[in-house]
Amino acid sequence: MADYLTYVWRPVTGGRHAFPIAATKSPAGVPVVAFCGAEADAAELHDRSEVDWIREDTCMDCWRRITAGWS
Repeated sequence: MADYLTYVWRPVTGGRHAFPIAATKSPAGVPVVAFCGAEADAAELHDRSEVDWIREDTCMDCWRRITAGWS
């Protein structure tokens, strides 16, 4: 069985958070929730620049929740 990506990292206001893949398909104006519980407008998940990636720190709560199941 193939493994598929189930989350995506996006630099939104307040940090670089992990969101479920389904959040990337949400239209602008719809709130989406990161693994840590942070909310953002779905529009913030699209068209991020390299500067956005550099400016925002990785959310360590998202990181811990995603990596908890890794062996």
